[in-house]
Amino acid sequence: MKLNKFSQRVTQDESQPAAQAMLHAIGLTVDDFNKPLVGIASTGYEGNPCNMHLNDLAKLVKRGTENKDLIGLIFNTIGVSDGISMGTPGMRFSLPSRDIIADSMETVVEGMSYDALVTVVGCDKNMPGALIAMLRLNRPSVLLYGGTISSGCHEGKKLDVVSAFEAWGQRNAGTITESKYKKIIEEACPGAGACGGMYTANTMAAAIEALGMSLPYNSSNPAMSEEKREESVAAGEALRYLVEKDLKPKDIVTKKSLENAIRLVTVLGGSTNAVLHFLAIADAADIDFTLDDFQRISDETPLLADLKPSGKYLMEDLHDVGGIPAVLKYMLSKEMLHGDCLTVTGKTLAENLADAPGLRPGQNVLKKIEDPMKDSGHIRILKGNLSPEGAVAKITGKEGLSFTGEAKVYNSEYDANDGIRNGEVKKGMVVVIRYEGPQGGPGMPEMLKPTAAIIGAGLGNEVALITDGRFSGGTHGFVVGHISPEAQVGGPIALVENGDRITIDAVENTISIDLEDEVLQLRKEKWNQPSLKVKKGSLYKYARMVSSASQGCVTDKF
Repeated sequence: MKLNKFSQRVTQDESQPAAQAMLHAIGLTVDDFNKPLVGIASTGYEGNPCNMHLNDLAKLVKRGTENKDLIGLIFNTIGVSDGISMGTPGMRFSLPSRDIIADSMETVVEGMSYDALVTVVGCDKNMPGALIAMLRLNRPSVLLYGGTISSGCHEGKKLDVVSAFEAWGQRNAGTITESKYKKIIEEACPGAGACGGMYTANTMAAAIEALGMSLPYNSSNPAMSEEKREESVAAGEALRYLVEKDLKPKDIVTKKSLENAIRLVTVLGGSTNAVLHFLAIADAADIDFTLDDFQRISDETPLLADLKPSGKYLMEDLHDVGGIPAVLKYMLSKEMLHGDCLTVTGKTLAENLADAPGLRPGQNVLKKIEDPMKDSGHIRILKGNLSPEGAVAKITGKEGLSFTGEAKVYNSEYDANDGIRNGEVKKGMVVVIRYEGPQGGPGMPEMLKPTAAIIGAGLGNEVALITDGRFSGGTHGFVVGHISPEAQVGGPIALVENGDRITIDAVENTISIDLEDEVLQLRKEKWNQPSLKVKKGSLYKYARMVSSASQGCVTDKF
């Protein structure tokens, strides 16, 4: 079998002299034309700690391809920092960036006839975007995560980016001084790497390692460690075997490997964004995987990790006690994983874990299955007359398992932020933030700012928040997002009025408004659909194309 199955279109075809002349111009020789061309897609850019070092890692990946007689060719694509854009109009571009990343990687690899792909990714939407592209292309591929940031520190307390958001709420509530608030901001993020807790970046990286699409330890090796540099070279080298064996993403990503990934997310207490992204990943892989699968896995799987945002520890702490392979090895020993799933090493998951050290004795980051943080998973798929298609809650048990209260309705995140700051939100309320869904936002922005403000104001266990938007992996508290259908298309959340009684039940997995169907129907008849908030540009295109959150917000259904 020819190893340059796709690149031979331009390197071997005598009718492509211009293409060959241009490849000579970049330094390739006649002998190089017989070698596979590997695209190295970096999401590196200077504006974000999650991504600021990725272009350097991409160069190490290139070295790895050269070690194995492959031609590595680096290209770049875009990224949007959730942490920087949070609470601003820029957050509307975050989720759409996932699809732009997928589209751009697919475009370059197809357009340039590359035989294989390594993606070098850091922030939240980079990883699902890259994996969606890999599955669409279905050429030998490896995903390299840039790694987690080191923790900050102030007055002997570990800090991360969410510490800064919550300090804002504490400052507004008068529980910390202005000087301490500013000091926390200065010291929360000490350098390169993705947000340190089990937020969306670390959640997705860990899940993709369990899925089999990255090398062992990829998700827990810290960003600035020597292990991450060595792993970057190894990622480039790994392509040789994959190309020789023609081992492709759709050989690795199966229903069983998706179950492995989501089971790990559940054990770790990972981000609700994993639901949104893995629905889209499954769609790209042509696998039937729905919200019901998430609920089934959550019912069967205990929450074991004491990790932020709802717990105590950071990803760097988990790395110190054995990393993600040690967690997976423990899960495999408890028959929680399908060990026969293939991975990018060419070995099965069980084979990869056979020689991996287990969790360090005496560690406290991961609880034993006999003494879990919670008997079942934290991700709950709620349905009811307020969300007929389904909504996603993150319930660790610390918040309680049910909440009933009167609605306090806001038609935008900004109005809610103002209301929380001005003291409008009281104990016992259910804050409703709507018209922030995939179409209504547009872009389904994350609601870390209002949830962090609620936590900072000391109302975390006294207030619930529901939205047709979504939540940061850093969010904790009694929160429900992804409410579908969204308000923009006339979903029931659009019909809620101040004072309506709302009940959220994470045992029965329901979310309901205490109104008769006839009342909701009368309100629906009086409801008028608002115009889209944008009239042109990328957000307008996104709003016109995007599917419901219950389907993963995919944009290629039309």
